[in-house]
Amino acid sequence: MALGFFSRLKEGLSRSTQKLGGGLNAAFTHRRLDEEALEELEDVLITADLGPAVADRVIESFRSSRFGKEVTDEEVRTALAEEIARVLAPVAIPFAPDPSHHPHVVLVVGVNGTGKTTTIGKFARFYGEQGLKVMMVAGDTFRAAAVEQLQVWGQRTGTPVIAGKPEADAAGLAFEGIKRARAEGADLLLIDTAGRLHNKGALMEELAKIIRVMRKFDETAPHSVLLVLDATIGQNAIEQVRVFKELVDVTGLVITKLDGSARGGIVVALADRFKLPVHAVGVGEQAEDLRPFSAIDYANGLVGTSLSLIKGAVSDDAAA
Repeated sequence: MALGFFSRLKEGLSRSTQKLGGGLNAAFTHRRLDEEALEELEDVLITADLGPAVADRVIESFRSSRFGKEVTDEEVRTALAEEIARVLAPVAIPFAPDPSHHPHVVLVVGVNGTGKTTTIGKFARFYGEQGLKVMMVAGDTFRAAAVEQLQVWGQRTGTPVIAGKPEADAAGLAFEGIKRARAEGADLLLIDTAGRLHNKGALMEELAKIIRVMRKFDETAPHSVLLVLDATIGQNAIEQVRVFKELVDVTGLVITKLDGSARGGIVVALADRFKLPVHAVGVGEQAEDLRPFSAIDYANGLVGTSLSLIKGAVSDDAAA
């Protein structure tokens, strides 16, 4: 991550940092690490959306290495950042289109309001700037605003957008998208979808149909299924991942709206529970505010530390 983006990430995570850091400051100014202190720390971690499993591991680590010792909030903060970075390192995997596919087809899923359409537009710009030929399919045909939004991104980035009439058949559009992308030599095809989770049966049917129809043209498609999650929903993100994993074979996550959330810890809980790659995080509306995910940068931003590497583990670069 560029320094400029790390600054924006840190700023975007400030509400999460205040929530977590405020709890640590209150619990640990300078005190002995006894059972009462560990209990307080566990409450802080769970309240910060890190999840009970991560909280339990952190507590056990502290119990085995520091129990009975005097600790400061800075020592606790550094040790916590190291533990968070260790959890995140295996899933910090940048999205990389496979050049053996022409095009690499990406189905983008998620409930309405998570930022799917904006994420697709930002991906189009990012990979277009990398020299790839990108095309987009406006497959959320139930929301006219989503189609218009994608067309605006298309104009901004010079990316062709395949769109149909309101409530057009999304599967038919996806098929046309693959056909055109193949004919025009595109490297990457990004397909938007509807996200009506309140009607799970209809959503399952639509996504299954899109995949079935695409495979009539390319039996290996889609090559990636990215689930876009809104960080502001906190623990509800776990249920969304569970449901979408049932509906489709989710291959990676994109986390948006971290700048509007005090629940940035949810990324740690998701990484620990599902082990799915976290390809990118978003901290604002601008195209440059969505960037590849870095375990160390995220741990530092979340806890308010300045680790340069993870003790006893590999760096992000080595992990990638």
